[in-house]
Amino acid sequence: MNVPNPAPELFTWEFASDPYPAYAWLREHAPVHRTKLPSGVEAWLVTRYADARQALADGRLSKNPDHHAEDAQGKSRTGIPGERSANLMTHLLNIDPPDHTRLRRLVSKAFTPRRVAEFTPRVQELTDGLIDRFGARGEADLIHEFAFPLPIYAICDLLGVPREDQDDFRDWAGMMIRHGGGPRGGVARSVKKIRGYLAELIHRKRGDLGEDLISGLIRASDHGEHLTENEAAAMCFVLLFAGFETTINLIGNGMYALLRNPGQRARLQESVERGETALLDTGLEELLRYDGPVELATWRFATEPLTIGGQAIATGDPVLVVLAAADRDPARFTGPDTLDLARRDNQHLGYGHGIHYCLGAPLARLEARTALETLLRRLPDLELAADPADLRWRGGLIMRGLRELPVRFTPPGGGCSPSV
Repeated sequence: MNVPNPAPELFTWEFASDPYPAYAWLREHAPVHRTKLPSGVEAWLVTRYADARQALADGRLSKNPDHHAEDAQGKSRTGIPGERSANLMTHLLNIDPPDHTRLRRLVSKAFTPRRVAEFTPRVQELTDGLIDRFGARGEADLIHEFAFPLPIYAICDLLGVPREDQDDFRDWAGMMIRHGGGPRGGVARSVKKIRGYLAELIHRKRGDLGEDLISGLIRASDHGEHLTENEAAAMCFVLLFAGFETTINLIGNGMYALLRNPGQRARLQESVERGETALLDTGLEELLRYDGPVELATWRFATEPLTIGGQAIATGDPVLVVLAAADRDPARFTGPDTLDLARRDNQHLGYGHGIHYCLGAPLARLEARTALETLLRRLPDLELAADPADLRWRGGLIMRGLRELPVRFTPPGGGCSPSV
């Protein structure tokens, strides 16, 4: 394919602030584009909606990095930093059927509509408690004081991490999402600490089973499901890793989009004040499409020669589906660069597609829906307290999220006390 110049420069700080013009160029001129990533790994970027949807469901694209054509050093530059050395590779983001089917079945029970509905009061309690902590000040950083701790405490509760240990988890998780602002080794050290803690917690849980997810995995193993301790630890780790950063970004990106689109925000605010839910429901899906939390789907590797969008892909080549580009494809969405909270035909790929569709999507939707609705209801005059040009986005390949989101508002009336 002949690519006209000038091609956009990818993965710079300027690109991170607004990648959508570059993705539009790729969709038009090089929809399946081979590029060198910041890690040095070469991979194919898939940017059109139809091609992305095909690739996400193509069984010839394996999640297992052992299919990567590179040597061991090259393989170590894909995936989550530190997961290989911490023996945390056997999780849902790195395996294929039948192991993927078996492990997904075991953990899916924690994310049924009934279980998520039962978790609703706790999510609301956490949300209100966090707002109570900063509400009297009239200002806050919605990332560090709200969007970050909410899913951390929620996933810890789901896993069965004791309350007295949850602040340690918060510290370790904070190191993981600072991967764009600190050394790669810092992430790996955090992963190692989480791995050690999970091994100890699984051991403790065996003698004191509860109703949490870790206890459920142990029960399944004891009933012949053949779940090894490494698989259990890796499963808990990826639920923590995938479950908290996506929700941080969904809340942060979503609130930022509302603040930058005052007309749409006003419509949603009025709807919330009337106690209606329809616009909140469609609006959350639109926020996932418009500037979603996951920019690129996690790694896939060709197990045989194949063709995507007319482009030949060799065996062993890495393929990265660019969800952010696919979800603004004008061939699929009318007015894709416009935020329309009432958009109906919205089969976005924000949480993936196919057998690797995000398992925790129901919980993430609950957390984000509760967070946005509560912010709009309790802090109705919330506004951005920074020049958008001064905001910075976290570095990293897969996720898309703000480092900070400073806001100001009129403190809500009445005395409040922390309850988290």
